[in-house]
This record gives sequence, C-alpha cells and structure tokens, in this order.
Amino acid sequence: MTATLTPPSAAHAASARATAVPRRRTRLLALPEVRWAGAATALFLLALPLQLTGAPAWTWGPLYALAYVTGGWEPGWAGLKALRDRTLDVDLLMVVAALGAASIGQVMDGALLIVIFATSGALEALATARTADSVRGLLDLAPATATRIAADGREQAVAVEELTVGDAILVRPGERVGADGRVLDGTGEVDQASITGEPLPAVKEPGDEVFAGTLNGTGALRVRVERDASDSVIARIVRMVEEASETKAPTQLFIEKVEQRYSLGMVAATLAVFGVPLAFGQEFSEALLRAMTFMIVASPCAVVLATMPPLLSAIANAGRHGVLVKSAVVMERLGQVDTVALDKTGTLTEGTPRVVDVRPVPECSLDEDELLRLAAAAEHPSEHPLARAVVEAARERRLDLPAARDFTSAPGTGVKAVVEGRTVEVGTPARLLADPDGAVVALVEELEECGRTAVLVIVDGGPAAVLGIADRLRPDAAATVAALTALTGTTPALLTGDNSRAAAHLAAQAGIEDVRAGLLPQDKLGAVRELEGAGHQVMVVGDGVNDAPALAAAHIGVAMGRAGSDLALETADAVVVRDELAAVPTTVALARRARRLVVQNLVIAGVFIAGLVVWDLFGTLPLPLGVAGHEGSTVLVGLNGLRLLRDTAWDRAAADGTGGS
Repeated sequence: MTATLTPPSAAHAASARATAVPRRRTRLLALPEVRWAGAATALFLLALPLQLTGAPAWTWGPLYALAYVTGGWEPGWAGLKALRDRTLDVDLLMVVAALGAASIGQVMDGALLIVIFATSGALEALATARTADSVRGLLDLAPATATRIAADGREQAVAVEELTVGDAILVRPGERVGADGRVLDGTGEVDQASITGEPLPAVKEPGDEVFAGTLNGTGALRVRVERDASDSVIARIVRMVEEASETKAPTQLFIEKVEQRYSLGMVAATLAVFGVPLAFGQEFSEALLRAMTFMIVASPCAVVLATMPPLLSAIANAGRHGVLVKSAVVMERLGQVDTVALDKTGTLTEGTPRVVDVRPVPECSLDEDELLRLAAAAEHPSEHPLARAVVEAARERRLDLPAARDFTSAPGTGVKAVVEGRTVEVGTPARLLADPDGAVVALVEELEECGRTAVLVIVDGGPAAVLGIADRLRPDAAATVAALTALTGTTPALLTGDNSRAAAHLAAQAGIEDVRAGLLPQDKLGAVRELEGAGHQVMVVGDGVNDAPALAAAHIGVAMGRAGSDLALETADAVVVRDELAAVPTTVALARRARRLVVQNLVIAGVFIAGLVVWDLFGTLPLPLGVAGHEGSTVLVGLNGLRLLRDTAWDRAAADGTGGS
C-alpha cells in the first residue's frame, strides 16, 4: 500500500528509541570454558618458544604442566563422571593419550592436543550461550507496557502480562503493538516484517489482525486483545525456536559417532598387550613399554587430526570470503545438504523497495522524468518506505526536486502537496480514484500482475501516471538458484510470508517452481519438517525473526548478514557476513571438498595405525620409531587438510557450485 508517514516529531523519535530492541549478549569471559581454554592456550604459547629455543626444561616444563591442568581438567572430570555411568568418551581418551605422550617425553604434542580440545569446547559453549541470548532477547520485541482503555474511556498504562482477552488497547504512532488482537477503530500502517517478512508496512483498518511486537507507523489504532501474552505470535516463535533447537538431531563429527567402540577397544587392547605377555612371564618393564608403545601408536590423535584440519581449513577459507561457519560440525553437515529452502525478502531480494516502472497515462502530456520529479517532490517530506523509493529513483536520474508546500498525509491513502503551483497527489489507486478510469485501471492491473505495488500519481486533479514499485531480485539470485540446483539435484523451494502473486513473479525470475507464500513462522517450520520427514537434508537460507524457527529446525540454517535479525544470526549455523548470496553454493561445494579430504585422511591415518599396531604386536617396534610413525601420520594428514586454506580451493569450489570444471 502507498500511504506515507508524516515527518517524525521529537516524541515520535523518542518513542522509536524507546521501542528499539536491546541486545542481550553473554560476555566472552563470562563462560568458564572460554577462560580455561584461553589460559591453556596462553600457557602453551609461552612454553613453546622456550622449548624450541633450547631453554632449560625447568622454564617451560611447569608452563606445559599448567596447560595440561587448565585445559584438561574439565574434559577429564567430565570423562570420569561418564565412567561412573559406564560410558567412555573420546575426550577422556584424549586426556589419557596426552598424559601418555607426556610420560614418554612428548610433552608438547600432548599439550597441543589438550589446547585443541579445550578450544573446541569453548567455541561450542559460546555458540550455545549466544543462541540462548537471542531467544531471550526476542521477547523484548514486545513492549513491556500497553495503554489499556477502560469501559469509561480512561487510559491506563499496564504491564502487557495484565492484559486479558477482550481488553481494548490504544496503539499510538511510533509505538509497538502490545498484544495480538484485531483493530476496532482507526487506520494505520504497521511494519510487521518481524512476523511475516513482508517488505512493506501493511495498512491496518477495523477488522484487521495485528501482532504483538509489530511497529505502528502512523495513525492511532484501538485494538481488541485476542490472545494472552503467553500465547502471542512472538511468544510462540520463542517456543518454536527453543523446541526446534532441542529436538534437532545431535550434531557429531564422523569420528565421534564411533568413539565409544574405538575407545573401549583401545583400552581393552592396551590392557591385553600389557597383561597377556606379563602372564606368560615377560618382564614387567618390557610389557609396560610394549603396552605404552601400543597406546601411543593406536591413540586416535591422527584420526582426530584427520577430521579437524580439512574442516577447520574450510571454515577459515570461507571466513576470508565472507561466510562465517560456526563449527566443524556445521561444515561437515553443509556437505550433506540435498534440499534448499530460501526466504524471499532480504534473501533472494535486496530487501529495499525500488521504483522499477514509470507508466504515464496515455492522455498525460508530461514525460517520465517530469512525472517522477513531481511525485518525488511531493513524497520528499515522508519517511514511508515507498516514499523513500520514489525519492531515491528521482535522485538516481539526477532530477532536481523542488520544494513542496501544504504537505498532508492520510494513512492508507497517500500524500498531497503543492509543487511548483501544481497540486500533486501520490498514493493508493483504489483510494485516490473516485471514478475508476479504464486506462488507469489497466495500467494498475498490468503492474500488479507482474508483482509490483502500484502507486498512482495525480496532477491537478487528473491521473497522470502509475508507478510500479517492487523489491528487486538480487543480481546473483538466479545464478545462485541454478548453482544450488546443480549441487543438490533439486530446485530450491521458496518460503515467504509475502503474497502469492508477488512471490510467484519473483520465483519465476529466479527459476524456482516450488513456491509457498503467505507463511507465518510456524508455517515455515512446518514446511521444513515436511521436507525433512521425506528424508531430505534441508538447508534453510533466511534473514528475519520469522525465519528463526525454520533455521533452528533445519539440518543447516544459513542467515544473510547485512539485514539479518539478531535471532536469525545467532540461531543460524552459518552467516553470510558480506551478504553475497552466491557465496552459499560455493560454501556448500567447499564443504563437500572438505568431507572428501576427511575420508582421504581417515584412510591414511587408518593405514598408519594398522601398520604400527601390527608391527608392535608381532615384532619389536622401538618406542621412538613408534612415536615418529604416529607423529608422522599426524603431520601428513594435517598438511593434507590444510590444502583447503588456499584461495584456489575457494575458486575450485566456486567452479563446482556453478557447474564449471
């Protein structure tokens, strides 16, 4: 719709500031996991140069010991508690392996292993805390108080929790709606992008539904409350995000899926290697040395490093190119995606309305530039998104805007002003045309069929032009859709809260056939669960609060960074920081390359471990040679994984994503 806002008053601006959503952020050092990991890393970095420069062991030995304690006590304690429940996890095994390495002189290797695991745990704790912050912060979208209208007409400020179904509340211009309800009286334009994702404010009139937390732009509204605060759409979004996060399949790296069997098998084998020869009369020291050598060569260090370097290298490479992937688990899961669901506004589109058509009425003698100049001059005092689009279009054409006099604005209708002696009206065709003109109606219908919002320009009482305003498709949207189709073998689906006509027109431009329009947050969540119920690994790409439940429930959630809401950015598994949509298929292709390297490295590590174990069991493997072989395999798989750090890896992934060679 095309009604515009009047210039903001000081009270309006103050109200807007008051309703701004505060950010709730857990401080980095508030998390004990981060503090312990930071201490372990600092101690390791202090000890390493001392050791490498040949300093006496008493200078670096205690530093390494402290690194073992600060970084290893937490996973070690957790592992011991797991043992009490008859469970052996790989974290405890890593601590034991690190201590075993230290016992035979490989102190630095063990400390490095401790630091890697401590840092990984800290990153996971931080991601969990930040997501919880954003879920709690979402409740701040809804105001704490509302103006309740008593039966005798008196106004009273009350907490929104005190509102009951049937109460009437007053929503002034610039205020957020206090509760879900229906308009009883008044006309206003409400920005409800946080709920529906619609790019433009929606005109609300008596009988229309409004949602808690949405922002009333202009015109006072009297609203009848229809839902309790605990059952509002905002509250339900919070619950959906929390439930989706809790019910999402546990995220584990490939190696973690077999950690129990491997850990138990290694412990049992080490005890057997020590106990069986001892039972047959072998000397204690010789049996212990063979068992220690076995534990070192069979330890999963190389297997862990076979998995992590490719994934971490891919994360670093993606980060350099503007994509933040939040963990190695996420990078692995990105490579498993076979179905994609895209949001429309702010994801496939730029998220900003623009004038894309200027259609003069056949009888009008003014050209396009003159019509646009007059319309922009009349709209200039307004802050409405459509008004800004008209003014910006005039500026792009380098048109001089004359001053407007006698400016007035009517919610749901449009604006009126005197420009260079001419009376100019800009607004909704249905409201401004008392007697529908056939030519004007034809232009309006033609533009609306193309998914445009039609804006009528009247000069001196006569229809002069119809402007077509739309949220433009991103330049790389069609190429991105084609790339994702090539990677997954399935054309992406479009999930949007916008109307079906606009959604279908834009989808056709982008090459999307599966269009699901008019969706509320719970509908998007249902669509994702429907796809996953059919056996698909779904990636959702979105940017708004209304996308958050779907992002949380999906196999992978990706948020667009420039205009993304706090909740979407924190709920998502990955963030496109530079807002380049084409980076999404490239990152998926890079993740697939990382998974292939993980498989290669696991084969290499398995061959080394098997060879060294056989040598130790059926021959005499010198301990230094066993350590060298073990460390050599670790270095080899590490270097192989680091190949993905090069920019050429991103370029090859981009070629994979576009179907190139």
